[in-house]
Amino acid sequence: MRSARYEGLVQKQIFSMPSYTTIGGKTIKDLKVGWESYGNLNDAKDNVVLVPHFYSANSHVAGKYKEDDLLPGYWDSIIGPGKAIDTDRFFVISVDSLVNMNSKDGITVTTGPASINPDTGKPYGMSFPIVTIRDFVRVQKALLDSLGIKKLVAAGGVSMGGMQSYEWAAAYPEMVERVFAVNSTSSQQPSARVVLEAWVAPIKVDPKWNKGNYYDGPEPIDGLTTALYNVTVDALHHESITDTFGYQWADPNKDPLESLENDFLSVQSIKAMSLLRATTAVDANNMLYMTRANQLFVAGTAGSSVESQLKNIKVKVLVIQARTDLLFAPEYAKAEVVQLKKNGTHAEFVEFDSGGGHLSGITEVAKAGDAIRKFLTT
Repeated sequence: MRSARYEGLVQKQIFSMPSYTTIGGKTIKDLKVGWESYGNLNDAKDNVVLVPHFYSANSHVAGKYKEDDLLPGYWDSIIGPGKAIDTDRFFVISVDSLVNMNSKDGITVTTGPASINPDTGKPYGMSFPIVTIRDFVRVQKALLDSLGIKKLVAAGGVSMGGMQSYEWAAAYPEMVERVFAVNSTSSQQPSARVVLEAWVAPIKVDPKWNKGNYYDGPEPIDGLTTALYNVTVDALHHESITDTFGYQWADPNKDPLESLENDFLSVQSIKAMSLLRATTAVDANNMLYMTRANQLFVAGTAGSSVESQLKNIKVKVLVIQARTDLLFAPEYAKAEVVQLKKNGTHAEFVEFDSGGGHLSGITEVAKAGDAIRKFLTT
């Protein structure tokens, strides 16, 4: 079995399951997720690199759907012919997660609260079962099984993509040879629950959210916009905000000292970007469910296994961290590597310099390209 060779243009494909039972024991009927691939699957089906996506992304990790697309997939700088994850050598695959928040963008394929419940003919809303990072991984495993893939050269990603990769190593150690994680963690710190809740709290206080029952009426766009604003601000670092916007006013003729309606360029720009995503791409309920899946990725929580199984991870691990990441601080990543080594696991730590904060794992990942290339080929 071979895939069309990746040459920059990619196609979203769909994987379906008639029924899926979650970690929590609930059944999801007619499950569908999208997926994309890059490169050729060899005859032995053993040249596969899985790249799970981050919290607010989807499976579009490289290339373009059309020549005139404004931007390629978010890791295009390291995925492709001759790049760090070389598609002349590897078959790269990525999968849209369950409860993916981008369910309105017309491209992402996901099953979640915004999906139609086949038993009622209406959107699930809050009746959709809670899902976990382990559920994301189990659906990915089912897709790979359907393709006859029994071995991964590596699983690796940024942020939540790295979390899923650790979960792969914990859940299917016989299948994964390597894990690489960029600006990520093998188990959320307890404080992460608080930060994640602060991100989505504005959705829940928007009257239009209506406890998740808004599909027959106006969406909670105000709350969702603020939630997306919160995520973006926390994922940046003061160095990148200063470098990009400085101290400029949004309108040179409107002094913020004169009125609260007069804004700063930094605030106005991030608000505008957040509003665009809220109106064109992101579903509020899906974002809440995605957030809960991330909150549950902590030792001792149902469906979260990595920290308790960290001692069982024997595959090679590469931890890559940006100096200015404020969500997953470098000191935690370094401590994780120390613990892995104590457990007898081959673990390496690479830090790259960037003022871009957590988002640098997306925008500046090429700075770690040589380390990733070496890790995948040795």
